[in-house]
Amino acid sequence: AVKTWSKAFLLLLLIPGWILGSAGWKTARSDYSWSFPADHWARPGYRLEWWYFTGHLETVNHPQQRFSYQFTFFRIGLLPEPPESRSRWTAGNLILGHAAVGDLLNGRHRFSELLYREIPLLGGFPSFPDPLLAWSRAPAGTDGEWRLSWKGDRFTLSMRDDRQKFSFDLSTRPVKPLVLQGPGGYSRKGDDSGSQYYSFTRLATEGELSVDGETFRVEGESWMDKEFGSGSLGEDQVGWDWFGLQLDDGREIMLYLMRDRDGRIAYARGTRVSAGGEPAYLSPTDWQLRATDTWKSPETGARYPARWSLEIPGENLMLEINPKIADQENRSRITEGLYYWEGAVAISDPAGKRMGRGFVELTGYGDGGRPPYMTPHKRRNGK
Repeated sequence: AVKTWSKAFLLLLLIPGWILGSAGWKTARSDYSWSFPADHWARPGYRLEWWYFTGHLETVNHPQQRFSYQFTFFRIGLLPEPPESRSRWTAGNLILGHAAVGDLLNGRHRFSELLYREIPLLGGFPSFPDPLLAWSRAPAGTDGEWRLSWKGDRFTLSMRDDRQKFSFDLSTRPVKPLVLQGPGGYSRKGDDSGSQYYSFTRLATEGELSVDGETFRVEGESWMDKEFGSGSLGEDQVGWDWFGLQLDDGREIMLYLMRDRDGRIAYARGTRVSAGGEPAYLSPTDWQLRATDTWKSPETGARYPARWSLEIPGENLMLEINPKIADQENRSRITEGLYYWEGAVAISDPAGKRMGRGFVELTGYGDGGRPPYMTPHKRRNGK
């Protein structure tokens, strides 16, 4: 029964991509007219949307303990227009939540997830100017809700999963200006596809985090992405590698590389944010990135790159990027066969001197590591 239920949800997630296609959905545009703070809220009419936070946290009351975290809400559109039914129980969207905590002292990664229809008792995406951006019930077996809000000068986010024995309640205040990712905030993912994309690349963060019943006061720094559009991976694209790097000198680097079926880079772009908050857009010729090690998941069998050397000559940067925990693979228990690597990394120079920290996301590795919400419209040979 569990397998049948998870496969049914997987099919439901795939319907917008390969059956409904993009007909009727709004598409991302290079001339999109941004409006803040309203664009922090859900953008109805786009098929895909997500709010993504990652961060590194130090504990105030236990100086030896350190954590990393991830928090993501996805809105997956089922209908490009509101349903004709006037019933409040008719859903036009799904709400998918992913959260993780890395216990950096003990080398343990914990992952939680939820998936609900957007209906009054399960979850939703309130409209501007309601401070609440997105919410949902907590996972089965846990009372309460997951919530994401904009309080005028900060994002607040909270989650709890009693079965996985962790929770957090955090406040994240931007300390650098919002950055549009790509000229005009249009982030190309291929020659004819893209998304609207912006980031807060450095947010002062504080709050509480609990693991195994012990609560810690924490503070640190976070990164926030908001992205929306109606495209999917290209026919020959299988996934991406994404890097969000916060350097100790105040700069940030964002890079993404879309991979094809043979592991080659099909498309790549990046952004450098200066210490003062000014973005400069990077093409693939502006950097050299080389994986220097791999890690094989004992659970899924997927083999991921695990260490990287990054050189950006125009920024006078030569960086070594190393995972803080080897196993930071998020493995779904709701959607069978869905997994990806999302983890905290340390950044140093070639001599080993600390240069910063960041997060890396790796999707499309192994047989089932492709996100269902970004499935290509077409498949070859039944794959």
